[in-house]
Amino acid sequence: MLPFKKYSPFYYLALFYIAVSLILRIVLIVHPITQASFQWYEILKIFTFGIISDFLVFIMASAFLWIYLLFLSNSKFDKPWGYIIFGLLCALLGYITFFDTILNEYGGVMPTLGIGFIALKTGLFGLLLFAKKYRAKIRLALYSVTIFLFVLIIIQNAVSEYFFWNEFGVRYNFIAVDYLVYTNTVIGNIMESYPVVPLFTGIGIAAVAITTLIVIKSKAVLQKLPSFIDKLKYSGVYLGLFLISLFALPQLTKLQNSQNIYTNELASNGVYRFYLAFMNSELDYFKFYKTLPEKDAFAILEQQIPNLNGKNTLRQIQNNGTENHKNVVLITIESYSADYMKAYGNKENLTPFLDSLANKSLMFTNLYAVGNRTVRGLEAVTLSLPPAAGESIVKREDNKDKFSTGSIFKQRGYDVKYLYGGDAFFDNMEDFFSGNGYDIVDEKTFKPNEITFKNIWGVCDEDMFNKAIKVMNAEAKANKPFFNHIMTVSNHRPYTYPNDKIDIPGDLKSREGAVKYTDFAIKKFFEKAAKEPWFANTVFVILADHCASSSGKTELPLDKYRIPAMIYGADFIQPQKFTPMMSQIDVMPTLFGLLNFAYQSKFYGQDVLKPSYKPRALIATYQNLGLIKDNILTIISPVRQSKQFQLTLAPKSGVGRDFQLYYDQKPLAKERLDLINETISYYQTQSSLLKDKKYQKTLFVAPKISYVP
Repeated sequence: MLPFKKYSPFYYLALFYIAVSLILRIVLIVHPITQASFQWYEILKIFTFGIISDFLVFIMASAFLWIYLLFLSNSKFDKPWGYIIFGLLCALLGYITFFDTILNEYGGVMPTLGIGFIALKTGLFGLLLFAKKYRAKIRLALYSVTIFLFVLIIIQNAVSEYFFWNEFGVRYNFIAVDYLVYTNTVIGNIMESYPVVPLFTGIGIAAVAITTLIVIKSKAVLQKLPSFIDKLKYSGVYLGLFLISLFALPQLTKLQNSQNIYTNELASNGVYRFYLAFMNSELDYFKFYKTLPEKDAFAILEQQIPNLNGKNTLRQIQNNGTENHKNVVLITIESYSADYMKAYGNKENLTPFLDSLANKSLMFTNLYAVGNRTVRGLEAVTLSLPPAAGESIVKREDNKDKFSTGSIFKQRGYDVKYLYGGDAFFDNMEDFFSGNGYDIVDEKTFKPNEITFKNIWGVCDEDMFNKAIKVMNAEAKANKPFFNHIMTVSNHRPYTYPNDKIDIPGDLKSREGAVKYTDFAIKKFFEKAAKEPWFANTVFVILADHCASSSGKTELPLDKYRIPAMIYGADFIQPQKFTPMMSQIDVMPTLFGLLNFAYQSKFYGQDVLKPSYKPRALIATYQNLGLIKDNILTIISPVRQSKQFQLTLAPKSGVGRDFQLYYDQKPLAKERLDLINETISYYQTQSSLLKDKKYQKTLFVAPKISYVP
């Protein structure tokens, strides 16, 4: 049973796990998404740290195997102990089946799982007790199943890590935790995106073959079970290794601090990264990040946002002229990178309609998304504040009654809705938007005859926009202005959409096709909307939620945050290009300025058309919080770390100056403390306001103004 003995399953499983992890690292290094070259010492670091991490993780994960082997015994079946234990198991099974237990307090599937586990344990114990003649064969079969499960998990995890890297260019992170929570949607996505049957068939065949080999090599462990004293000795050795792993793994992770983010990702262990993401879904800013005295943090923020007063962001927004209560339709497009548009250098003609519409709109050419998840984009345009450290506010428990875009419209008597082609339960969207005064229109509200095509993410974009037309027609009849926030879904893996709509078949599962189909669907929406009486009195805001990919050589690669955005209003919005840098959080405050809204604001986002605006952008992952300003990217990270990079434009030929996407990011030679403090001021004050519940909606009521449909 000792891990180092060659007949032990620990020995063979450890070799197998390390070998699979080694092969996986090699595959990920040469993967096209790994956009980096490595020095020899980085390669050495990747494999040295990687193998050590894999071994430590295996020691900890094999605790379940250790417990299983620890309880292998023949003496427990001897009279009378065997019958006593079997009787106790039967009594326990009866108790949890017919009486209320702690499992019932948890509800859900917990009672069923508990009953199933005890029933299985009782049945197997009874089988081994009463079928003594076949006990060795039964035990070998159970042992084989146990080894098979370990082998299957190892292979399945490697395959999952590959596909996760293929999608995001990183090891497991918050997204993987989310995927575990929303299992049904994610499994459906996998089923529609990949050749699941041959893939899992291959995994199953490989798992059976490896299991057979390990069982043949290690089944001697069952022939002479160790004594109680031997088990104590072996347990001492294993527990020692376990404690060493428990201490060493976090320390090893701290050494993964290369400037090349791919080196850190490849040197790490995916399973441990998943554990860290699961345990740190919310990060206490004041515990993990650099801070300033609260008074100083707000004083620095006041230099960036005019008219602040005290330790809050509440201020009065004034605009010249009468408020214009036009209808507003906000369309956030799933995974829509700037480089899909012609202006940014794309030559595939993927977005002909939006390319054309941009020339008729107020187009923001230099706008950055705050994050790389849909919930981050929704958070930005709804709450207009810097991205929160850890999990998005959309997914937090304290996500309701916030000062929001919707609350500004509500004050003016608007109908406020969130329209989503999928199930708004996903990513906690329904809870967030309904908790902030939005009515929800999602897939659950569709009638069967309103759905022409759907995949695991929901109905196709055409169906969603057709539903939106019906909703807006009904709203217009009520003689009230409306604000409708529409979130698209078609530009998402598995990238399926109706055939015969564009020149790329929908069943080809092409990302480029999905982008082009979404553009097609928006075109059809505008064509239909233009025939409705409310169209001329409606302003359309169109932007992406985030880019199609977030992976890059650095923690925050700028080109992976650049998104297109435009505001269109026939005979209302003057076509122009706004070229200074801005953030996703600035879009809606800018719209309010165009509508001449006068209101009390708590927004961090600003009207970029006002002379007081100072160009900057805020971008982040769940841990790295960044500020782009003065051609410098400042990043603050746990544990109270900061980095700064000089940004040097790497121009692409044939692309206009205002549409260049790529920058070289090199460590700053001399620290800019003022920018570090400014970065801290944005994120610290935001965390403070949320923590103290000072970002709740205001009670200000705007004067009633007549609405012209």
